[in-house]
Amino acid sequence: MEDFVKKGSIVRKIWGSADTILFIFAGAAAEFAVNKAVDWLYFTGRLPADPLGRLFSTVTYARQIVFADVAGANKAIDSITAIHREVEKNRGMQIPDWAYRDVLFMLIDYSIRSFEVLQRKLTAAEKAEVFDVFYRVGDRMDLKGLPAGYLQWVEMRQEHLQNDLAYSNYTTDLFKQYKKHLGLIRYLILKQVQALVSPPVVKNLLNLGKPIWFMPVLEGYKLFRAVHLENILKEIILPNQYKPQIKALDVV
Repeated sequence: MEDFVKKGSIVRKIWGSADTILFIFAGAAAEFAVNKAVDWLYFTGRLPADPLGRLFSTVTYARQIVFADVAGANKAIDSITAIHREVEKNRGMQIPDWAYRDVLFMLIDYSIRSFEVLQRKLTAAEKAEVFDVFYRVGDRMDLKGLPAGYLQWVEMRQEHLQNDLAYSNYTTDLFKQYKKHLGLIRYLILKQVQALVSPPVVKNLLNLGKPIWFMPVLEGYKLFRAVHLENILKEIILPNQYKPQIKALDVV
């Protein structure tokens, strides 16, 4: 059976690392908070009630897609589509096409940004490969107005960042929930990671500043990782209840 993402793909490397996935969702957590469609995430009440649980449920779907064969990936994508259709039915209105695209664009952008922060710069071909995987996800979901290629995505991504973001009461509340569920130290680390991977417009809206004190921490972590001692830091930093799930994100 054909793999949805071929073995050896940079996308498998990105989504096979717990470190990279956590950075992806740190960035997405920032941008979700200022997206003009964030009210949809509040409709069911699940996001503010359990933001970390929502992260792992989203990760589960994304990994099912990346590491599945075509049939398995399509099944996971169809399940995501069905969940959103049910939410739309319950609310009596449709999620805007641009909001669907925003989420897809976040996955592309933060996959690239997070890997480049933690590992190395991606080539143009590798960035196009990341785009292609998530384009096929959007195409399967029958999303409208998708860009035809990576370069068009770059232009559309900038348009979305300029048009679809705004600070709101939801933003304030969501960051309160992040702090409540993470605790002060982990919350401060979250904001430093967000300052590191977020686009300028997101950083400005959230007044994230520069990740000044986090950079030496990150470099130290890379040294620990080079000698395979990174789990020591993870044991110290990560919430106990999520350690098994986070450990399982690493694909050997």
